[in-house]
Amino acid sequence: MLRRLMERRFHCTVCGKCCYGKLPLTLNDAIANAGRFPLAMFWTAVRQGAKSFEITARLGATATLLNRKKIALQITPVAYLPPLFPCPALSPDGRCAIHADRPLRCRAMPFYPFREESDQVDMLVPRKGWDCDTSANAPVVYRDRKVVHRGDFDRERQGLIDQASIVRAYADSLMANAPNVAMAVEKAARKRHGGHVVLNFTGILPKLSNIDAPSFARKQLPVLSGYADRTAGTSELKEFHEYYGNCATGMKRLLERR
Repeated sequence: MLRRLMERRFHCTVCGKCCYGKLPLTLNDAIANAGRFPLAMFWTAVRQGAKSFEITARLGATATLLNRKKIALQITPVAYLPPLFPCPALSPDGRCAIHADRPLRCRAMPFYPFREESDQVDMLVPRKGWDCDTSANAPVVYRDRKVVHRGDFDRERQGLIDQASIVRAYADSLMANAPNVAMAVEKAARKRHGGHVVLNFTGILPKLSNIDAPSFARKQLPVLSGYADRTAGTSELKEFHEYYGNCATGMKRLLERR
């Protein structure tokens, strides 16, 4: 009985019901999907003492607030979609059209790399409406607080480790030289459970020495323009509409300078 209590079963049925809204990515996956996803940089403030503080600091960055308290910053490239918007790779039948080439985040689900491996058990509880299989027929995927079939989990974690120095340099630069970003982070950190800051993805491009910015802009511009059109005229989507529109304008300016 004790052994069964220490095990969790899970199987993805490829139902597509989790493929909605914001999708965290590695930098490599973000660049590879620039012609598909509207990209952003998503900053999440994590207070010192939180369970995920240490791993967030290792994979992201840290900052000292005006009150001299230290916070960790989870800084993640994302496909920045409204919560009810499907992933653009989701086919009309609810299946992933890029399943063989899907991002690392999709492959590692339901495990989450910004948590310690020992703190994953509640990630194996499907959200209401999802068709994940957690029955006795599903394979054991978590035992004694360890991931059993760990290939995808390790690949995503390693991807985040590999990009950590780039993310940290990007964050340190903006916190030191962009007062509006530092102020937004201060405000986010005051929220009880940590707040978020959404920034234009192009801010990290100068840190990516192997990326041609105009080529990236030519892929992103039609994506951003398309989502700006899709979110126009809806008050609930105003924040997204403004983001897409502003970023599209930035992409046009970048191309005009070349």
